[in-house]
Amino acid sequence: MEQTLIRCITENKEMVYRLAFSYVKNKEDALDIVQDSIQKAFVSLSQLKSEKSIKSWYYRIVVNTSLDFLRKQKRLLPVDEATLEMHAPLTEDVYSDIDLKRALNDLPPAYRIIIVLRYFEDLKIEEIAEILCENKNTVKTRLYQALGKLRFKMKDEAMEEVQ
Repeated sequence: MEQTLIRCITENKEMVYRLAFSYVKNKEDALDIVQDSIQKAFVSLSQLKSEKSIKSWYYRIVVNTSLDFLRKQKRLLPVDEATLEMHAPLTEDVYSDIDLKRALNDLPPAYRIIIVLRYFEDLKIEEIAEILCENKNTVKTRLYQALGKLRFKMKDEAMEEVQ
């Protein structure tokens, strides 16, 4: 079973990194989450009941580790403006799809993660349901609601640009 986990980690490393990054929006933190997730997966490998579900089980570990990280970050005190400016990048990041990224970030986490897993990680509804420990119909409903919210947000932003 250990070899299957190693294969799963190796084959899905980019997708797992993107998943972690979608939560924390920071390269170093995402890499830390991936590393912690790998460690947690090996420690709890004996709890896995079936090798068939190893991918969704591993993704669930990544999601939970990301959420744990975010909870810990909320407990940290914010830094003052001078410190932020001192550590700010000297150049602006340029994104071609900034409106979509902004709209995605504005979605509640329960909706955002389903969009990320479905369209950025190309997972099936059944896999997403298993990863999130949700009913398949709940995932479908949230997906359609999230798409509706994104559509509305994108139209709203497009209308603001015209005015």
